[in-house]
Amino acid sequence: MSQAPPTTVEAAGALVWRVRQHRLQLALVHRPRYRDWSWPKGKLEVGESPVEAAAREVAEEIGQDVVLGQPLPPLAYRLPDGRTKQVRYWAAQVAGRPEAAALRARPPVPPASREEIDQVRWLDVRAAAARLTRKADLVPLEVLVDAYQRQRLDTRALVVVRHGAAHKRSTWPGSEDDRPLTEDGHRQAGALVPMFSAFGVTRILASAWRRCADTVEPYALATGVEVSTSPLLTESSHEDSPAHVAATVTELLGSDQDSVLCTHRPVLPTVLDVVAAHSRRPVADALPHRDPFLHTGELLVAHVARTEQGPRVVAVEQHRP
Repeated sequence: MSQAPPTTVEAAGALVWRVRQHRLQLALVHRPRYRDWSWPKGKLEVGESPVEAAAREVAEEIGQDVVLGQPLPPLAYRLPDGRTKQVRYWAAQVAGRPEAAALRARPPVPPASREEIDQVRWLDVRAAAARLTRKADLVPLEVLVDAYQRQRLDTRALVVVRHGAAHKRSTWPGSEDDRPLTEDGHRQAGALVPMFSAFGVTRILASAWRRCADTVEPYALATGVEVSTSPLLTESSHEDSPAHVAATVTELLGSDQDSVLCTHRPVLPTVLDVVAAHSRRPVADALPHRDPFLHTGELLVAHVARTEQGPRVVAVEQHRP
């Protein structure tokens, strides 16, 4: 008995931006089949996350790898066959030399065929707005332009991840610091690789306990980025001195690198408190406030802009592999 087709089509893409001669510009693509100009985007493949799909589809359509920045408003519209298409968008920039290591974790992406995309144009904001075929596409553009005008568009990512599923304390014969991941935990660790890469992670900091180090190891192997482990991020050290964890998170928020921090559930309240202290109220309110804060293998991405007052978290998002 065949299954009914899904009623919702999931897609993802990005508004890729740059600044030339003090002018904000964006990349638009032309689809000859539909005779329209739009943001680069495409449907999720089976088992693919929206984050991974956005990075892949944009690379296919504009012919350049990108690094995702802060999320933009999603769009939904009806397709001719009656299904609903939901598109998630991010701000994005073409990957440069600082993100080179993150790109090593991505498989080669063949360019879209000329039948799918026959033109890519970089246009100033007004020209891009006028060229867009669907007026609904103006919604994420307006948010992006507002962030640019407020000097909050150019961001770095701090990716906070809780380690993957580990063997239970009650059944593990070893010590707490060497309790390993389960098979599911290792699968989660592998699934995190394209997600870290999409956000351009080039710095890895993890709790010294094995389950955290194992969670970030697949990404380290794929990119060649060295893992820095810290005993300060373990559960026992945090219980003795939460201030050391707070200082570490504060330092990462001020870093000029896209970073990942892997730690444990009991440590997350301190991590999130520091992120909230550097956030606007609506962003702080969007942070998880209830235990377990993040599920095993789940990540929270804090998008950090540099301001005159110091690092400022302008957006957060959560994803599960």
